[in-house]
Amino acid sequence: MPDAPPATHTPVTHSTALHSLCQPLSHDAFLDHARQLLTRLYPERYEEVLRRMETLLDFHRPRLAPRIPAGEVLWSERDQWLITYGDSLQQPDEAPLATLNDFLASHLGECLSGAHVLPFFPWSSDDGFSVVHYREVNPALGDWQDIRRLSEQRDLMADLVINHCSRESLWFADYLAGVQPGRDYFIEMDPETDISAVVRPRPSALLTPVHTRRGLRHLWATFSDDQIDLNFGNPDVLLEFIGILLYYLEQGARMIRLDAVAFLWKRLGTSCIHLEETHAVVRLLRAIVDHLAPGSLLITETNVPHTENMSYFGLDRLVEAEQEGGKSVAQADEAHLIYQFTLPPLTLHTLTSGDASALTAWANSLPTLPAGCSYFNFTASHDGIGVRALEGLLPDHERDTLVRLVHDFGGYVSMRANPGHPDTPYELNISYFDALKGTRRGRDPWQIERFIASQTLMLSLQGIPGLYIHSLTATPNHQEGVERDGHLRAINRRKWHRDELEALLASPNTATHEVFHALKRRMELRREEPCFHPDAQQHVFDMGPDFFVFERVNHEGRRLLFALNVTDQPRVLPVPEHWQNIPLTDHLCHDKAFDPDMARRPYQAAWLMEQTVRAPAIEVV
Repeated sequence: MPDAPPATHTPVTHSTALHSLCQPLSHDAFLDHARQLLTRLYPERYEEVLRRMETLLDFHRPRLAPRIPAGEVLWSERDQWLITYGDSLQQPDEAPLATLNDFLASHLGECLSGAHVLPFFPWSSDDGFSVVHYREVNPALGDWQDIRRLSEQRDLMADLVINHCSRESLWFADYLAGVQPGRDYFIEMDPETDISAVVRPRPSALLTPVHTRRGLRHLWATFSDDQIDLNFGNPDVLLEFIGILLYYLEQGARMIRLDAVAFLWKRLGTSCIHLEETHAVVRLLRAIVDHLAPGSLLITETNVPHTENMSYFGLDRLVEAEQEGGKSVAQADEAHLIYQFTLPPLTLHTLTSGDASALTAWANSLPTLPAGCSYFNFTASHDGIGVRALEGLLPDHERDTLVRLVHDFGGYVSMRANPGHPDTPYELNISYFDALKGTRRGRDPWQIERFIASQTLMLSLQGIPGLYIHSLTATPNHQEGVERDGHLRAINRRKWHRDELEALLASPNTATHEVFHALKRRMELRREEPCFHPDAQQHVFDMGPDFFVFERVNHEGRRLLFALNVTDQPRVLPVPEHWQNIPLTDHLCHDKAFDPDMARRPYQAAWLMEQTVRAPAIEVV
């Protein structure tokens, strides 16, 4: 066996990092922080806005309480989430939210700690992300009682669709009529205005014409002409959304997802993305959550290049916070979690190229996060596979290779506008299962193994994993949905009839059965392994292009080595130096003794541990 390349990091055997703990924000500290932020947002009106906000918070305060006690951990290795629409599962004569709740209880039990139910409000387009009524549940899905039942069984994530609303909303009707409150909720713009600097996520026009009682007006619409951007330069809009956020927490949500938040604030002459005011709004919402409902979590959804995405932790503004034992530790004051948007396309690149070099380099670049911050890891979601996160990590020709592969495997590509330049790829529209049908050489027999490898990798990385329902069910491309709905993202948004899904799960000869049970058992193992605590340290090793290798070390020094053969050929794993000459067992292979001279199968993953460190053996297929 060749000598192992040197470790990327200096090995450690013990981590002194403390867990992220629930840190309530006192009333005085909150007011000081809020005043600073509001002064930045509304320098002429901050005292008035602060008074109005205090009145709003006092109204909601009696109905809110800490989600977890002060000093308790915010998350653990048992945190594992499902991403799903409210009607991804359907059954005759039953509200889809009730069907979902029963299915999760019947088939996944304690494997899942939480569920992200995508927008469950009345909507007019974009499968929920063009909200008509923010404080109502779409009656086609169920009602608030169904939402509360879900939240009683597991943690619930709700979307705060904060950047825009539907043109069918009452706010927009007010705007058209020129009456309050909606009259000043939107952004009018002269169509001759130079907006060439504005970053675009879509190829459509930024300004959409609207006929009002005052004549033709042009409104800012970042995503579509049915999703009209809201004017956060008007403090009434901010106060409206603070009230909505608190209402969702009252209805049982523990995590609030800030949808498309990067585009929130507009200032002509700038890119209108990631502006200082946008970050100030996120910090204010974090302060409100930590003050009124400590233990609740904010997560930002920003499908942008990796370094830009990382900015939503607010790592450049670390503050000191008291933790367990009176120790003062650095803590960020922006989002608790960010979506790890780099992971889906980079994993796809790795497993279809058979080369882990880029993935290893990226994972090695991730910083040590302060207390109260973690990643939300995922490979698939209701949207496509965003490729903006690859900017600066892969050359354009590698991105274009992914585009060709997706076309070959039955998918599509959505584009974004670049003023003065050709449109460029924005996201790949394909089911993640079918995106892994083969490699650059074409389709092969390894689709299921390759797909399970992608999910095992995601479950193993530092952070909290989120599995899309169509990953659990190995759902192929839903071409009928694209033809029926007329939009590309429908390819990955199938609605299962429960009886049909149950039949596939019961049949051992289906991909659905094999993938579902393999992932379920990995989740059962993971939730019992302390090395997968989100705060457990992660150290990446460069073991050559054939393997992706890292170790997880918890605060007590317990170690686990993850290794994945990313190729379609048997390969011998070059074990990192400080793991050599130690008897190891593979937790993914029934704690079988690990033979360092035996070749790992194509796409085989390992969770290696010292033989003296035993965990409950759960059979994994």
